[in-house]
Amino acid sequence: MSQSKAQFRRDGFTFKECFIAHDRCAMKVGTDGVMLGAWSPVSKARRVLDIGTGSGLLALMLAQRTPSTVTIDAVELDEEAAAQAQENAQASPWADRITVHSADIRQWSKENTTRYDLIVSNPPYFEEGVKCATPERERARYTTTLDHQALLEIAATLITEEGFFCVVLPIEASDAFTAKALNLGWHLRLRTDVAETEGRLPHRVLLAFSPRQCELFADRLVIRGPDQRYSDGYTALTEAFYVFM
Repeated sequence: MSQSKAQFRRDGFTFKECFIAHDRCAMKVGTDGVMLGAWSPVSKARRVLDIGTGSGLLALMLAQRTPSTVTIDAVELDEEAAAQAQENAQASPWADRITVHSADIRQWSKENTTRYDLIVSNPPYFEEGVKCATPERERARYTTTLDHQALLEIAATLITEEGFFCVVLPIEASDAFTAKALNLGWHLRLRTDVAETEGRLPHRVLLAFSPRQCELFADRLVIRGPDQRYSDGYTALTEAFYVFM
């Protein structure tokens, strides 16, 4: 069995420093979340919020990337996923820094007075369409439970003046999301367009918004080279996590 296949199991995903079980989560560990967790700017973060944590992937990755003084709140609507995120956090080296909240972020945000230097979310991005196998997967995939306008508004109430709000989206959804953000007073600070290979158009985009206006830095990331191995750029981004790098 190859190292990359050995890293993935049906019940979870093995990283260098922790195992993330995801068999009770509607959305599994995937490239989108891994990229966002490895890419989000953490240098000035002291308090971090993960909205829609699922298995706890982003919370755990950000805990690995930050000093022991950084605290992380992870909010998840689905009770089973929240329970699994809590178990994953407790089994990790960062159990004392991650707090999982089984709650609706819309209500939770109204009761929470903490402000965060970094907010991350791998949000639902499909409009309601073909029925999914389970209601949990529908909530994870479709924007009917938490639409992008509401997500941006909630993040705006929880962010610090110097903070960043980071998301990963399909390239097709990025312009509309950015327009909504700008209309609410957010400023786009970082943008990375992601393509599977050099010859393909980008299919995902990583976006970082801030209340503070500053110069936009934009670049491009290619996941695989001509030989289908991970590119140097993708390797540099994720090698702290993947066991085969």
